[in-house]
Amino acid sequence: MTQPDQVEDFIRVVAVCGSLRPGSYTRMALEIALRGAAELGAQTQLLDLREYELAFCNGNKRESNYPADVFRLREEIRQAQGIILGTPEYHGSMSGVLKNALDLMGFAEFEGKMIGLVGVSGGSTGAINSLNGLRNIGRALHAWVIPEQVSIAESWKMFTPTGELPVPALETRLLDVGRQVARFAYLHTARQSREFLQLWETAPENPGGANR
Repeated sequence: MTQPDQVEDFIRVVAVCGSLRPGSYTRMALEIALRGAAELGAQTQLLDLREYELAFCNGNKRESNYPADVFRLREEIRQAQGIILGTPEYHGSMSGVLKNALDLMGFAEFEGKMIGLVGVSGGSTGAINSLNGLRNIGRALHAWVIPEQVSIAESWKMFTPTGELPVPALETRLLDVGRQVARFAYLHTARQSREFLQLWETAPENPGGANR
C-alpha cells in the first residue's frame, strides 16, 4: 500500500513553537514543516507560545483561576489530528515554556494523535536530548510519535534572516515531518483505520541496511 499523495481537508495539523525568542529559529523550522502538511491538503496552524498567557502548572486540579489562554490552547490542540512540537535545546533539554504548556494538557489533547518532533540548537550537537524527552512525553500521553524527526545544530547559521533554509536536504527533512504527520493523521481516521494499521506495521526501509 502506498501513502496518500493528498489528505482530506478535514485533517488539521498544528505546530507548537516552544521558543520565546524574537526571530526564533524554532518558529522558522516549524513554518517549513507546516508547509509540508499544507502541500498535501491539510489545514495548518502555528501555535506560538509567545502569544499565550499561560499559568505555571502546579498540580492544582482547581483551574478557575487559569488564564483564558490555557483553555484556548487546549481547544486548539484538541481540534487537531496531527501535532508538531518544536523546541530549542536548553541545557540538554526542551524549553521550559514548552514543558509547562504540555504539563497543562493531557490525554484529552494528545491521546491517539500523530506527533512530529523538531528541535534546534545553537551548538554543534543538535537537539537530540530534547527530542528524546518529547518522544517520552508523547508515549506517556498515548500519542503516536512518528519515526521521522529533525534536529538542527548550529541553527544560527542555517537560516536566513527571513526564515529561509538554504540547505536543501535539511529543508526536505522538515517538509517530510509535516507530510508524514498529515499522512498518518489521515490514515488514522475511522474510515482508514485498517489501511493505517497495515502501513504502520510495515517497517520502513532501513537506510543503513546495506552496511549491516
